[in-house]
Amino acid sequence: MQHRLITAAACAALAGSAVFGVAVAAPVGPVARMHALFDRGWAEDMNADPLAASYVGDTAYNDRWPDVSPAASERNRASDLAILAALGRIPRAALPASEHLNYDLFKREYEQRRADWPFHLEYFQMRPAGGLQTLSEVAEYMPFETVADYEAWLKRLEALPAYLDQNVAQLREGARQKRTQSRELMERVLPQLAMQTVAKPEDSPFFAKFAHFPDAVPSADRERLADRARKLIAAGVIPAYQRFDAFFRGEYLPACRSNAGIWDTPDGDALYANRVAYHTTTGLTPAEIHAIGLKEVARNRIEMQKVLDEVGFKGTLQEFFVKLRTDPQFYYTTSDELFRAYVVAAKMIEPELPKLFGTLYRTPFGVRPIPAIEAPNTTTANYSGPSADGRRAGYFNVNLYRPEVRPKYEIEVLTSHESVPGHHLQIALAQEHGELPKFRRFAGYTAFVEGWGLYSERLGYELGLYKDPYSRFGQLTYDMWRAVRLVVDTGIHAQHWTRQQAIDYFKDNAAKTETDIVNEIDRYIGGPAQALAYKVGQLHLLELRAKAERALGPNFDVRSFHDAVLANGAIPLEVLDQRIEAWLDAERAKVRH
Repeated sequence: MQHRLITAAACAALAGSAVFGVAVAAPVGPVARMHALFDRGWAEDMNADPLAASYVGDTAYNDRWPDVSPAASERNRASDLAILAALGRIPRAALPASEHLNYDLFKREYEQRRADWPFHLEYFQMRPAGGLQTLSEVAEYMPFETVADYEAWLKRLEALPAYLDQNVAQLREGARQKRTQSRELMERVLPQLAMQTVAKPEDSPFFAKFAHFPDAVPSADRERLADRARKLIAAGVIPAYQRFDAFFRGEYLPACRSNAGIWDTPDGDALYANRVAYHTTTGLTPAEIHAIGLKEVARNRIEMQKVLDEVGFKGTLQEFFVKLRTDPQFYYTTSDELFRAYVVAAKMIEPELPKLFGTLYRTPFGVRPIPAIEAPNTTTANYSGPSADGRRAGYFNVNLYRPEVRPKYEIEVLTSHESVPGHHLQIALAQEHGELPKFRRFAGYTAFVEGWGLYSERLGYELGLYKDPYSRFGQLTYDMWRAVRLVVDTGIHAQHWTRQQAIDYFKDNAAKTETDIVNEIDRYIGGPAQALAYKVGQLHLLELRAKAERALGPNFDVRSFHDAVLANGAIPLEVLDQRIEAWLDAERAKVRH
């Protein structure tokens, strides 16, 4: 049964109402009213998106899927408008200065949602990485420690057919409006669906958690839980995916657009501009970003040539790329070897962090493989954050599919980005900032989060990484990779490049393997503008650091600077500018006194 979660603070926001028969008085002060509104908004978001709730560790929703019906969409929009109106009734001027940022960011979030509505982003959610065909991976974010945990997953299995049917209706409407993904991209989903339409329930990825139980689950319950899972998967999950597969092949794929760029959809240019602004938190246009990308590509090519000269390579840059892609010395032969190398790199970095940071995280992180169903169609690695309740660590997820195409010289730079000092350090610190409301502790402004990750790759030099020329070339390869993104993402979605044009440009300018390049290009096609945020954010952080070094000279403290950057969680870049300017004023005052 669906129900709306109402926290105590959210109840208090409902002035003059009675909850569960108990009259609730409204908080009298504007700060209390605003924070009650924050709690109400968070609770409504978790109720509307149980998958997001599972990801952040709110287990109250682990037994359900989102409601993606048109009626639910209208309810969610009405709720968002009501919250925005309620915020407008709280006078910002009556708040203390320390609360202004909370007010501004909350308002920004709901205004962004309102700006997104005309573009129907929900019709573009189907992607090779993270689409409906990989819903079994949701289990990776859920606890499986007690009988109740397993019962929650069983309820999700029972409800899965209805959720897939809702999504069929949504995709059908998207196709009717010609708001679809590209056909070439969607063809990559077919092998993934085949992994869900198995003959036996035990072969389903949804059964994986029932193959082994923790000691806390009594033996008497294990067979009952496993038997229930077999029945639900055989009678419900597999047939639902078979129906979905038939719809996808017979109806959706033929309706998908033939061009790669989002420009080939209704309001496509406006949609891309919306996504550019959302992911970069700047006013940069696609043309300006394309030009920045070309400049960064040229700069990186100069730095790469220096490495070629150092190792005595006499051929062209493209010939060096071929050597790196084909020479067996740069690759492990087994997944186990590759996995161990990632673990060693992560643990090698961690003890060096106090050199650059005054404040460090308390939440641990681990290294684990990307699930097999997604690995062939996703990127080299990714990061998943810890849960709010502390029951799940952060994870650096590494792609072990075909280790012979995963270069050794990328391991240090990739680890720096995805674990520490990159995503885990930044995200864990934000989540541990208990004074911030939840919408800020879990904020995901892409330019900040991914800009920090790319900036962290440069920090590897200060942490003792990249000691050999090939590892340095790996760092340059990753920096070039993000520069290339600026060119190809805007090329595809604003300049009408073909998929092959984008692949060819990538291959000409970066030493990434062809497997990675194709996966990357398809990622940009499926999620327009997200890839722009990395370089835009990194360049912004580098400019801020250079500004601080110039302003403070010998009094510049990199540990203090990094703590100031990370002190407020993820924030828009223009807000970061204001915060660093305030930090600079305080540092200058220390020097004067």
